[in-house]
Amino acid sequence: MAEGAPGTPEPIARLIEAFHRLPGIGPKSAQRLAYHVLRVPEQEAEELASAVRDVKERIRFCSTCLNITEDDPCGICRDPRRDPAVICVVEQALDILALERAGSFRGRYHVLHGVLNPMEGIGPEHLHVRELLDRAKDGEVHEIIMATNPSLEGEATAMYVHRLLAPLE
Repeated sequence: MAEGAPGTPEPIARLIEAFHRLPGIGPKSAQRLAYHVLRVPEQEAEELASAVRDVKERIRFCSTCLNITEDDPCGICRDPRRDPAVICVVEQALDILALERAGSFRGRYHVLHGVLNPMEGIGPEHLHVRELLDRAKDGEVHEIIMATNPSLEGEATAMYVHRLLAPLE
């Protein structure tokens, strides 16, 4: 059973708890969101619930680059104007949005879905590196650009991937 302040109805406490599990949402923000959902018209709350359900039912990972997509392969991998010989490796699918907004990269992507972070128990087995190596081995790829964040974890991940790719050069 979800815990809340004394007298908080269990459905509200569960909603607060669910929002609090989202990244970047602290306890106060979770409470604000939960009470916002309570105040909005039922139609708006249903639209939110439907949007969450649709994402879980219809969105999948591209079988080529592991970007999020409704169609497989994704639009970027299907685009004949993109250079399949150049792959930009990113940490998360969200990173692709930023790069695409810049509008200058015309290659394809590979999403690792995380970075090495031993403190949080994230090791190489949690990342989609094997799929990148498979793509690099097929002979079509001539350049791999590492676009991980300039954090300790991002740099460690980039070095790890580079070590695995080095024998393929």
